[in-house]
Amino acid sequence: MSTDPIELNPSTRAPRLRVRGVQKRFTIGSSSARHDVHALRGVDLEIDGPGFFAVMGASGSGKSTLLHLLAGLDRVDAGEIEVQEQRVDAMSESQLTQYRRRSIGIVFQQFNLLSAMSALENVLLPSELDNAPRDAMRARATALLEQFGLAERMQHRPDALSGGEQQRVAIARALLFSPPVLFADEPTGSLDSEHGQRLAQLLRTLAEEQRTLILMVTHEASIAMHCERVFVLRDGVLAGSFATKGLDAGELALRAQELSRTTK
Repeated sequence: MSTDPIELNPSTRAPRLRVRGVQKRFTIGSSSARHDVHALRGVDLEIDGPGFFAVMGASGSGKSTLLHLLAGLDRVDAGEIEVQEQRVDAMSESQLTQYRRRSIGIVFQQFNLLSAMSALENVLLPSELDNAPRDAMRARATALLEQFGLAERMQHRPDALSGGEQQRVAIARALLFSPPVLFADEPTGSLDSEHGQRLAQLLRTLAEEQRTLILMVTHEASIAMHCERVFVLRDGVLAGSFATKGLDAGELALRAQELSRTTK
């Protein structure tokens, strides 16, 4: 990858997010045996300024649910979500569409690339949907792919790219509109350990050099080590958080497990 960063985030505002008393439940089962599952039971979370942060917790603790609510992909049942001084929980559907397209970036475990499009076309897709200036967006998309080491792969379709390359294309697409906040849901889950480590380092570099707030859901301690702080969910509540500085992967996993067993 290129070592010369491009200007991804020209905003001078420090990125920030606030979560206050957020609750979310789902109703599952057949009509004769339906019951509610409380995914989030009143989460409070605050992050100020740029940086790379992780959310960890056991399966079913509410990690992905929280990220989806932050990204405006689902609605809260109660509580408030504020990202960049915007009340996400109060937005209309059309406002949420613009929020997801312009104010944040989203990266998933599955790359969600369109198989009939080249890498460059996949990165440009949000700008086509937004009717953004084509020349400016094409220049930005090209620069992103070059920075991510994909200069020779821009015209390749996803089936001709490795998993790591596809995920870098997905990240470039998420960064097309220079969002100050990036949400990543298990972004290394479909990658082998080597490519997972490379991707985690890329995200850390983006957070540092472009002053972006990146919040990542992961279950892998070796990936969370690249973050500066880990937030741990337990049964739908925030059990606590800790800084990763000075911890190896084993120590980080132990700290996360201890918080997962602690009742708040």
